[in-house]
Amino acid sequence: MKSLRRLVREALTEDIGQEDITTNRTVPDNARCEVRLVAKENGVLSGIEVFRMVFECQRASIAGWGAIPDGQRFSRGDEIATFKGNTRAVLTGERTAMNFIQHLAGVATLTAKYVEAVKGLPVKICDTRKTTPLIRRLEKQAVADGGGVNHRHNLFNGVVIKENHIVAAGGIANAVKRAWEGTHHLMKIEVEVTSLDEFDQALEAGADAIMLDNMSLDEMRDAVNRANGKKVVIEASGNMNLGHIRKVAETGVNVISVGALTHSAPVVDLSLLIKNV
Repeated sequence: MKSLRRLVREALTEDIGQEDITTNRTVPDNARCEVRLVAKENGVLSGIEVFRMVFECQRASIAGWGAIPDGQRFSRGDEIATFKGNTRAVLTGERTAMNFIQHLAGVATLTAKYVEAVKGLPVKICDTRKTTPLIRRLEKQAVADGGGVNHRHNLFNGVVIKENHIVAAGGIANAVKRAWEGTHHLMKIEVEVTSLDEFDQALEAGADAIMLDNMSLDEMRDAVNRANGKKVVIEASGNMNLGHIRKVAETGVNVISVGALTHSAPVVDLSLLIKNV
């Protein structure tokens, strides 16, 4: 909570500068307003906590707060949040609050579309570390609000041996061996591969999970068959999109990681409206 509040304060400082000269010159300092956050399109909510925190940090003296919960679907015209507060504080914090919630709702909404696209298949839609610096926790929560699951939150959460690690370690077998020797027995080890030959090497080395990077559908199916009967998680990754995500899921992979969930999600169109009280 402290780190989130610090993030909000830094975002407000970035946007306000020395002062909100427009609001402070045109709005009486004791004015209060009724606020409505309204959806202008369908979506899935995420970010309501940070949205409210912006106005708390602005000392808006919030009263009568009401909001739908994160993870809930909404339709165009729905009221997402309502409250009363100091008008100056509301107007000064408006853009920062909207930037947070529109982006995070966008992540949740896009994630929900991917989850819906693979409905009925035994596969999980997963995010990546391709997140906006300093708001990863919020973006990964938005993925969860949209029905997806989280990959590593940071580099300490698990071993993922990628192409450059393999080069630096002198091959897949050596990289996995060094990882096993350098971590505790509960740590999982994943290896990223770009070919079926590398897949076989990772399987032989005893990887707990294998990431298929930019492989064709036929290669994915082949990899799944080669892993039959083995306790290994197979993850598909690389340039995933809504147009072919179901075909990828139908290959039998266990997880599909989609960087676009966080780095390319369009914002959801929301509107903040006030009325003097």
